[in-house]
Amino acid sequence: MITSQPDATGHFGPYGGRFVPEVLMTPLDELERAYLEARRDPAFQAELADLLKNFAGRPTPLYYAKRLTEQLGGAKIYIKREDLLHTGAHKINNCLGQALLSRKMGKKRIIAETGAGQHGVASATVCALFGLECIVYMGEEDMRRQRLNVFRMRLLGAKVVAVTNGSRTLKDAVSEALRDWVTNVHSTYYLLGSALGPHPYPVMVRDFHRVIGEETRAEFLKREGRLPDSIFCCVGGGSNAIGMFHSFIGDENVKLIGVEAGGRSEKLGDHAARFSGGSPGALQGAYSYVLQDSDGQISLTHSISAGLDYALVGPEHAWLHDRHRAEYVACSDMKALAAAQRLARTEGIIPALESAHAVAEAIERAPEEPGKLFIVNLSGRGDKDTDIYRENLPELDDPI
Repeated sequence: MITSQPDATGHFGPYGGRFVPEVLMTPLDELERAYLEARRDPAFQAELADLLKNFAGRPTPLYYAKRLTEQLGGAKIYIKREDLLHTGAHKINNCLGQALLSRKMGKKRIIAETGAGQHGVASATVCALFGLECIVYMGEEDMRRQRLNVFRMRLLGAKVVAVTNGSRTLKDAVSEALRDWVTNVHSTYYLLGSALGPHPYPVMVRDFHRVIGEETRAEFLKREGRLPDSIFCCVGGGSNAIGMFHSFIGDENVKLIGVEAGGRSEKLGDHAARFSGGSPGALQGAYSYVLQDSDGQISLTHSISAGLDYALVGPEHAWLHDRHRAEYVACSDMKALAAAQRLARTEGIIPALESAHAVAEAIERAPEEPGKLFIVNLSGRGDKDTDIYRENLPELDDPI
């Protein structure tokens, strides 16, 4: 049976590890020790469980999409409603866990990066809850695309720092956050938002999101009396997907399907599909699949969804890919838009554009698999994407 745990150096097979300046090795060791202690500490785990239930709103429902299922005429589709969590996405799970960890370590200055803004909002939210200083790095282009989330972060008391270099998206925000951490390492906790970066972040973020898959597994067995046939998750860095997948990795009859951003085309720079267009390499602390040119220079990326617009995928996903335990496909911008509209009009649920990529793949496969059971992880809701929806669906925005 396949299991998925890193070795002592934080490697999943060849992937992961620590590719960082020497100045960060000691704080990463300190973070790993603190996390391993917290994982064994009943009081820490009890406080986190209480916050997940009474502050974040767990457990989230597993919803049967009856009308969508009937329209497609094939597989039966369930939706895991992470979009109903406080702040509007799965990101709050990890942020609550890491905020408790920062408090345990005595770090009162929190830095974070964000692409779609949901991790930034969740970081600002937990900092407000615990009375911590919060600085969020965000690419200028993502700030334009996600103005509502920028306002929400500021309303919660966070300082949002615009990153104006490079592609002005998530990769550049991570770079700026790492520079800040190097400079202020003794007073600052880096609240990394996805299952990537240097060890122990990939496994730590995964573990804080494991609750998604654990809830889903228990509820699905209760509802259907067996496990699902296929599970669909969008994959940027990969936190929502690995949180869902982890509880099912040993169940080899359950297909795990990660959906990357196919963007505008298959041309390098027009998408963020690391498995179909990338190759192994190191970026921002980890070794994994990354989009790069023939000289090893990191490529620009594109996705209609800011949260999938990243050049590297989390190392555990790279390992699952190479072991053929999970399948990774790409979904274009246009297919994601169409899937979002269909879900909105059949089920009354407007998904985040990231999640719409997973919805699109389930919609495409369902008619060909009658009698099968599907789960789609709806990692976030679409409120944050209203301006992008309006830009791309002008026929719906006629004021007359």
